Amino acid sequence: MPIVTVQQGPRTVELKRELVRRITDAFVDAYQIPAETVQVWIQEFTPDSWGAAGRLTADGK
Repeated sequence: MPIVTVQQGPRTVELKRELVRRITDAFVDAYQIPAETVQVWIQEFTPDSWGAAGRLTADGK
């Protein structure tokens, strides 16, 4: 049973639904497995809880 973890900033429920559907479809197509066996976990972080290139995302570019 594949388990996919997505770590990202906050997104709308609609966007997360679409992402989960597309990830599930990709595993079904690639591995020829039932969709029921694919799990997708989404972890969301606020911009003040992660950074890149030495800066908090909340601080902008």
